[in-house]
Amino acid sequence: MNPENDTNRKYAVLSCSGGMDSTSLLIRLLAEGYKVQIINFDYGSHQNMVEEQRLDNVVQYLREHDLPVFYENFDLSDIMGRFYSSLTDSGLETPNGNYADENMKITVVPNRNAIFASLIYGIALSVAKRNNVDVKIAMGVHNGDHTIYPDCTPEFFDQLYKAFAAGNWDAEKVQLYLPYLNGDKGDIVIDCHKNCEQLGLDFDYIMSNTLTCYKPTADGKSCGQCGSCTERIEAFTKAGVKDPVKYVEPEGEVHGTEGNPD
Repeated sequence: MNPENDTNRKYAVLSCSGGMDSTSLLIRLLAEGYKVQIINFDYGSHQNMVEEQRLDNVVQYLREHDLPVFYENFDLSDIMGRFYSSLTDSGLETPNGNYADENMKITVVPNRNAIFASLIYGIALSVAKRNNVDVKIAMGVHNGDHTIYPDCTPEFFDQLYKAFAAGNWDAEKVQLYLPYLNGDKGDIVIDCHKNCEQLGLDFDYIMSNTLTCYKPTADGKSCGQCGSCTERIEAFTKAGVKDPVKYVEPEGEVHGTEGNPD
Protein backbone atom coordinates (compact mmCIF):
# COMPACT_ATOMS: atom_id res chain seq x y z
CA MET A 1 0.00 0.00 0.00
CA ASN A 2 1.31 3.41 -0.98
CA PRO A 3 1.76 5.77 2.01
CA GLU A 4 0.65 8.66 -0.15
CA ASN A 5 -2.60 9.33 -2.04
CA ASP A 6 -4.77 8.71 1.01
CA THR A 7 -6.46 11.75 2.52
CA ASN A 8 -8.58 9.74 4.97
CA ARG A 9 -5.88 9.42 7.62
CA LYS A 10 -3.68 11.72 9.63
CA TYR A 11 -0.15 11.50 8.28
CA ALA A 12 3.25 11.76 9.98
CA VAL A 13 6.87 11.44 8.90
CA LEU A 14 9.02 10.12 11.74
CA SER A 15 12.79 10.15 12.10
CA CYS A 16 13.30 6.79 13.83
CA SER A 17 16.68 5.40 14.83
CA GLY A 18 15.55 2.16 16.45
CA GLY A 19 16.20 3.63 19.90
CA MET A 20 13.56 3.59 22.62
CA ASP A 21 12.59 7.27 22.27
CA SER A 22 11.77 7.31 18.56
CA THR A 23 10.28 3.81 18.67
CA SER A 24 8.01 4.87 21.53
CA LEU A 25 6.96 7.87 19.47
CA LEU A 26 6.15 5.53 16.58
CA ILE A 27 3.80 3.57 18.85
CA ARG A 28 2.24 6.82 20.10
CA LEU A 29 1.58 8.05 16.58
CA LEU A 30 -0.12 4.78 15.66
CA ALA A 31 -2.23 4.90 18.82
CA GLU A 32 -3.31 8.42 17.81
CA GLY A 33 -4.44 7.21 14.38
CA TYR A 34 -1.58 8.36 12.19
CA LYS A 35 -0.31 6.68 9.08
CA VAL A 36 3.45 6.80 9.68
CA GLN A 37 6.30 7.09 7.21
CA ILE A 38 9.37 5.91 9.14
CA ILE A 39 12.72 7.30 8.01
CA ASN A 40 15.89 5.73 9.39
CA PHE A 41 19.21 7.46 8.76
CA ASP A 42 22.46 5.53 8.80
CA TYR A 43 24.88 8.28 9.81
CA GLY A 44 27.86 6.04 10.42
CA SER A 45 27.34 5.47 14.14
CA HIS A 46 28.89 2.41 15.76
CA GLN A 47 25.52 1.15 16.96
CA ASN A 48 23.64 1.62 13.69
CA MET A 49 23.63 -2.00 12.52
CA VAL A 50 22.04 -3.21 15.78
CA GLU A 51 19.54 -0.33 15.81
CA GLU A 52 18.53 -0.95 12.21
CA GLN A 53 17.98 -4.68 12.77
CA ARG A 54 15.80 -4.02 15.79
CA LEU A 55 13.80 -1.40 13.93
CA ASP A 56 13.28 -3.93 11.13
CA ASN A 57 11.88 -6.34 13.73
CA VAL A 58 9.49 -3.71 15.12
CA VAL A 59 8.27 -2.71 11.66
CA GLN A 60 7.60 -6.33 10.73
CA TYR A 61 5.74 -6.87 14.01
CA LEU A 62 3.57 -3.79 13.44
CA ARG A 63 2.76 -4.89 9.90
CA GLU A 64 1.67 -8.27 11.24
CA HIS A 65 -0.83 -6.29 13.35
CA ASP A 66 -2.06 -4.47 10.22
CA LEU A 67 -0.81 -1.10 11.40
CA PRO A 68 -0.11 1.57 8.73
CA VAL A 69 3.69 1.88 8.76
CA PHE A 70 6.02 2.48 5.83
CA TYR A 71 9.76 2.21 6.29
CA GLU A 72 12.74 3.57 4.38
CA ASN A 73 16.43 3.68 5.23
CA PHE A 74 18.79 6.34 3.91
CA ASP A 75 22.56 6.04 4.02
CA LEU A 76 24.25 9.27 5.13
CA SER A 77 27.35 7.56 6.47
CA ASP A 78 29.68 8.74 3.69
CA ILE A 79 29.39 12.33 4.87
CA MET A 80 28.18 12.14 8.49
CA GLY A 81 30.64 9.39 9.30
CA ARG A 82 33.31 12.09 8.99
CA PHE A 83 31.74 14.27 11.69
CA TYR A 84 33.73 14.72 14.89
CA SER A 85 32.00 12.60 17.55
CA SER A 86 32.77 9.48 19.52
CA LEU A 87 29.64 7.93 17.96
CA THR A 88 31.09 8.11 14.45
CA ASP A 89 34.87 8.34 14.82
CA SER A 90 36.44 5.00 15.72
CA GLY A 91 39.49 6.86 17.07
CA LEU A 92 37.43 8.51 19.82
CA GLU A 93 36.30 6.61 22.91
CA THR A 94 32.70 6.99 24.08
CA PRO A 95 32.85 7.79 27.80
CA ASN A 96 30.83 6.25 30.60
CA GLY A 97 28.94 8.40 33.07
CA ASN A 98 26.00 10.75 33.31
CA TYR A 99 24.86 13.11 30.56
CA ALA A 100 25.48 16.03 32.91
CA ASP A 101 29.22 15.27 32.84
CA GLU A 102 31.37 17.58 30.74
CA ASN A 103 33.13 14.67 29.02
CA MET A 104 29.83 13.53 27.46
CA LYS A 105 30.06 16.37 24.94
CA ILE A 106 32.24 14.08 22.84
CA THR A 107 29.07 12.11 21.99
CA VAL A 108 27.49 15.11 20.23
CA VAL A 109 27.24 14.59 16.46
CA PRO A 110 27.49 18.06 14.88
CA ASN A 111 24.24 19.30 13.33
CA ARG A 112 22.65 15.82 13.48
CA ASN A 113 19.08 16.83 14.29
CA ALA A 114 19.16 19.78 11.91
CA ILE A 115 20.09 17.40 9.10
CA PHE A 116 17.49 14.78 10.03
CA ALA A 117 14.74 17.35 10.57
CA SER A 118 15.51 19.09 7.29
CA LEU A 119 15.27 15.87 5.31
CA ILE A 120 12.04 14.64 6.88
CA TYR A 121 10.61 18.15 6.49
CA GLY A 122 11.32 18.00 2.76
CA ILE A 123 9.62 14.60 2.53
CA ALA A 124 6.64 15.77 4.59
CA LEU A 125 6.14 18.96 2.58
CA SER A 126 6.29 16.99 -0.66
CA VAL A 127 3.60 14.59 0.58
CA ALA A 128 1.51 17.50 1.85
CA LYS A 129 1.62 19.40 -1.44
CA ARG A 130 1.16 16.35 -3.63
CA ASN A 131 -1.92 15.19 -1.73
CA ASN A 132 -3.22 18.49 -0.32
CA VAL A 133 -3.05 17.23 3.27
CA ASP A 134 -1.42 18.42 6.47
CA VAL A 135 1.56 16.37 7.65
CA LYS A 136 3.42 16.24 10.94
CA ILE A 137 7.16 15.68 11.26
CA ALA A 138 8.00 13.82 14.44
CA MET A 139 11.15 13.28 16.49
CA GLY A 140 11.59 11.64 19.89
CA VAL A 141 13.71 14.33 21.54
CA HIS A 142 13.19 14.88 25.29
CA ASN A 143 14.44 17.08 28.11
CA GLY A 144 16.92 14.51 29.34
CA ASP A 145 18.95 15.40 26.24
CA HIS A 146 18.84 19.16 26.76
CA THR A 147 21.90 19.41 29.00
CA ILE A 148 24.36 17.83 26.60
CA TYR A 149 22.72 18.08 23.16
CA PRO A 150 21.96 21.66 22.06
CA ASP A 151 20.06 20.34 19.04
CA CYS A 152 17.47 18.72 21.34
CA THR A 153 16.25 21.91 23.04
CA PRO A 154 12.96 23.78 22.56
CA GLU A 155 14.92 26.87 21.52
CA PHE A 156 16.69 24.96 18.74
CA PHE A 157 13.50 23.50 17.29
CA ASP A 158 11.67 26.81 17.55
CA GLN A 159 14.35 28.54 15.48
CA LEU A 160 14.67 25.62 13.06
CA TYR A 161 10.95 25.51 12.37
CA LYS A 162 10.92 29.27 11.73
CA ALA A 163 13.75 28.79 9.22
CA PHE A 164 11.83 26.00 7.46
CA ALA A 165 8.72 28.18 7.31
CA ALA A 166 10.69 31.13 5.94
CA GLY A 167 12.33 29.00 3.27
CA ASN A 168 9.37 27.11 1.83
CA TRP A 169 6.06 27.81 0.13
CA ASP A 170 3.04 26.11 1.75
CA ALA A 171 4.99 25.65 4.97
CA GLU A 172 1.75 25.83 6.95
CA LYS A 173 0.97 22.30 5.72
CA VAL A 174 3.74 20.82 7.90
CA GLN A 175 3.79 20.95 11.69
CA LEU A 176 6.40 19.83 14.20
CA TYR A 177 5.32 17.07 16.57
CA LEU A 178 7.66 16.75 19.57
CA PRO A 179 5.45 15.37 22.36
CA TYR A 180 8.35 14.31 24.60
CA LEU A 181 10.27 17.58 24.38
CA ASN A 182 9.45 18.66 27.94
CA GLY A 183 9.36 15.18 29.49
CA ASP A 184 12.05 12.69 30.41
CA LYS A 185 12.85 9.12 29.42
CA GLY A 186 10.80 7.73 32.30
CA ASP A 187 7.75 9.51 30.89
CA ILE A 188 8.51 7.94 27.52
CA VAL A 189 8.52 4.41 28.98
CA ILE A 190 5.18 5.06 30.68
CA ASP A 191 3.72 6.50 27.47
CA CYS A 192 4.89 3.54 25.39
CA HIS A 193 3.45 1.05 27.88
CA LYS A 194 0.06 2.82 27.76
CA ASN A 195 0.00 2.99 23.96
CA CYS A 196 1.04 -0.64 23.55
CA GLU A 197 -1.90 -1.63 25.74
CA GLN A 198 -4.25 0.53 23.65
CA LEU A 199 -3.06 -1.10 20.41
CA GLY A 200 -2.89 -4.64 21.83
CA LEU A 201 0.89 -4.81 21.31
CA ASP A 202 3.48 -6.61 23.40
CA PHE A 203 5.37 -3.87 25.27
CA ASP A 204 8.24 -6.22 26.16
CA TYR A 205 8.70 -7.23 22.53
CA ILE A 206 8.70 -3.61 21.37
CA MET A 207 11.18 -2.50 24.05
CA SER A 208 13.43 -5.54 23.63
CA ASN A 209 13.78 -4.45 20.01
CA THR A 210 15.13 -1.02 20.83
CA LEU A 211 18.74 -0.05 21.43
CA THR A 212 19.81 2.80 23.70
CA CYS A 213 23.42 1.80 24.29
CA TYR A 214 26.31 3.69 22.68
CA LYS A 215 28.65 0.70 23.10
CA PRO A 216 26.71 -2.50 22.40
CA THR A 217 28.55 -5.81 22.25
CA ALA A 218 28.89 -7.69 18.97
CA ASP A 219 25.77 -9.71 19.80
CA GLY A 220 23.74 -6.61 20.69
CA LYS A 221 23.87 -6.59 24.48
CA SER A 222 23.95 -3.16 26.15
CA CYS A 223 27.00 -2.11 28.16
CA GLY A 224 24.99 -0.71 31.10
CA GLN A 225 27.62 1.96 31.78
CA CYS A 226 27.50 4.61 29.07
CA GLY A 227 25.45 7.76 29.61
CA SER A 228 22.67 6.50 27.39
CA CYS A 229 22.37 3.17 29.23
CA THR A 230 22.44 4.96 32.59
CA GLU A 231 19.55 7.16 31.53
CA ARG A 232 17.56 4.18 30.23
CA ILE A 233 18.03 2.21 33.45
CA GLU A 234 16.85 5.23 35.47
CA ALA A 235 13.84 5.58 33.16
CA PHE A 236 12.62 2.02 33.66
CA THR A 237 13.15 2.37 37.40
CA LYS A 238 11.00 5.51 37.40
CA ALA A 239 8.31 3.78 35.35
CA GLY A 240 8.30 0.76 37.64
CA VAL A 241 8.51 -1.78 34.82
CA LYS A 242 11.14 -4.28 33.77
CA ASP A 243 13.50 -3.44 30.94
CA PRO A 244 13.54 -6.49 28.64
CA VAL A 245 16.90 -5.72 27.00
CA LYS A 246 20.03 -7.53 28.17
CA TYR A 247 22.92 -5.71 29.83
CA VAL A 248 26.48 -6.89 30.39
CA GLU A 249 27.97 -6.28 33.82
CA PRO A 250 31.70 -5.52 34.12
CA GLU A 251 32.35 -9.11 35.22
CA GLY A 252 30.66 -10.37 32.09
CA GLU A 253 27.40 -11.49 33.70
CA VAL A 254 24.36 -10.70 31.60
CA HIS A 255 21.29 -9.30 33.33
CA GLY A 256 18.11 -7.33 32.81
CA THR A 257 16.87 -4.49 35.01
CA GLU A 258 13.84 -4.52 37.23
CA GLY A 259 11.81 -1.36 37.53
CA ASN A 260 11.25 -0.27 41.09
CA PRO A 261 8.52 2.26 41.76
CA ASP A 262 10.03 2.98 45.17
